[in-house]
Amino acid sequence: MGVERTYKEINARIKAGKAVVLTAEEVIGKVREQGLAKTAAEVDVVTTGTFGPMCSSGAFLNFGHSSPRIRMSKVWLNGVPAYTGIAAVDAYIGATEIAEDDPANNNYPGEFRYGGGHVIEDLVAGKPVKLEALSYGTDCYPRREIETTVTINDINEAILFNPRNAYQNYNCAVNLSDKTIYTYMGTLKPRLGNANYSTSGQLSPLMKDPNFATIGIGTRIFLGGGIGYVVWNGTQHFPGWLKDGEGNIIGSAGGTLAVLGDLKQMKPQWLRGTSFQGYGATLTVGLGIPIPILNEEILRYAALSDEELHAPVVDYSEGYPNRVAGNLGLVSYAQLKSGKIIVQGKEVPTAPLSSYPKAREIAHILKQWIQKGDFLLGEPVQLLPGPAAGLTGKVLEIK
Repeated sequence: MGVERTYKEINARIKAGKAVVLTAEEVIGKVREQGLAKTAAEVDVVTTGTFGPMCSSGAFLNFGHSSPRIRMSKVWLNGVPAYTGIAAVDAYIGATEIAEDDPANNNYPGEFRYGGGHVIEDLVAGKPVKLEALSYGTDCYPRREIETTVTINDINEAILFNPRNAYQNYNCAVNLSDKTIYTYMGTLKPRLGNANYSTSGQLSPLMKDPNFATIGIGTRIFLGGGIGYVVWNGTQHFPGWLKDGEGNIIGSAGGTLAVLGDLKQMKPQWLRGTSFQGYGATLTVGLGIPIPILNEEILRYAALSDEELHAPVVDYSEGYPNRVAGNLGLVSYAQLKSGKIIVQGKEVPTAPLSSYPKAREIAHILKQWIQKGDFLLGEPVQLLPGPAAGLTGKVLEIK
């Protein structure tokens, strides 16, 4: 009979300092060496990690009340607008927001040097941030404007809330056109001049639990250098399988997470404001998930290697922008990480937008937290929908 564990049993072992924890990279070799059954009997937790740009990110901030009070209807942080359609001194700063006077792509390709992601990094780093706010004024909130500086320690709450993070898998982007193009997948040279990808492969959290057998509401995670939680599925959460021409499963794709954590506990090296030439500003996020090895089936997916995980190659000059279905083939993460792939018979150099060394570091930090007893597993109150749910995306039609 195969191994069966519970969260309660694993957490008891963590508290006693007896839990066996391996990173998703380490467990691959362990399974190859001694097999699935023996490894499943020994290993309690497998840790994962990813560090890459995640545009659907941002932070809720509560500034506290001035005297006299103000009901903020417009807010800028270091010149970057924040959303204020909530309570009086609450705001949400989105990672991709840019200053109103940023030339954007009017000066093509734009540089997008500073945006919401950079504001978040500055706050986490403890730097002073200029706060400007306007109001129409009310009897209970008479002040009409305010200008001051704040640090993260001056404000009441700073809550990182990212509606879509940790994309399970993503395209390998290429450019079939005759001109250089600038995308959220980086700069793509003409005529298959390069190929960019953005997933950590065998360390990628959702690739190591593609059925969402352990990930759900309440899962405790590494987020931005602190502790965070999965609070819902992310937007555009359509988990499914990648299959080759014969229908064999060779990877997973489509899952996303909505995550939340206390920004005041996080570290700037794991939340980095990022600029994409010709595209925009964003936030590069460090995120790691512990996978409890409740049974052999969970371990089987957690031990998949770069050779077994694949990504679709997609043209970003015509195919992607025009929502044309299909791809130019599937390539393994081992091929992507080798530095070159073959597309349409041509050798194409590859480069990652996410950092594999940083992903490895996150997985090791999470492993150490668990081994020290500083991090217990959060048992989900509800698992997220997996591929079996058959979720598919809607498209926006012009009517």
